Amino acid sequence: MLAHLLIIASLLLQTSTSQPAAKSPTSRVAPTTTKDTDADPAALLKVKRVYVDSFGDDAISRELQSMIVSSLTETKRFRVTENRERADAILKGVALEKTAQELHAYSEGTVAGRGAISDSSAHTETVNEAKLSVRLVNPDGDVIWTSTQESKGAKYKGASADVADKCVKKLLRDVEKLEGTGPTPASASPQK
Repeated sequence: MLAHLLIIASLLLQTSTSQPAAKSPTSRVAPTTTKDTDADPAALLKVKRVYVDSFGDDAISRELQSMIVSSLTETKRFRVTENRERADAILKGVALEKTAQELHAYSEGTVAGRGAISDSSAHTETVNEAKLSVRLVNPDGDVIWTSTQESKGAKYKGASADVADKCVKKLLRDVEKLEGTGPTPASASPQK
């Protein structure tokens, strides 16, 4: 719970520092149409070259940033660049990973005649969880795509690798949906 609050506070702090200062209450201006309401819904389709910004200075954030770069590169849909000025969009994010020990205990007892039979066992399990919130921002600073993914790990990969893959797969699905090339129910099922 505390981890979720820290992520939300971090995201709110980032957005509050990037917003312009509010006007004083004495200057009343009629609302006008802003760039946000006229935003191009297909802005995501224009993104070809992506710069992946730092997710933080800790080891987990750097590792997840690296995993996102690898996943994006493997897609062949986007070109990942180290040159921020050449990018069509900047991928920014906040990463969190936590490891916890869970205690699983079992106990059963039966009274039979004059004696009691009891059976019990206990073991601990290490649980890794990762959470990644990312947003794709165009050069003007407008957010054009966002996603938050969580994972407790997958069959053959850890929680961090799984959450990075989930974010990139979500981005690809959203791009395909905009392109109209997403799998349709009829074409998704194999022919017999």
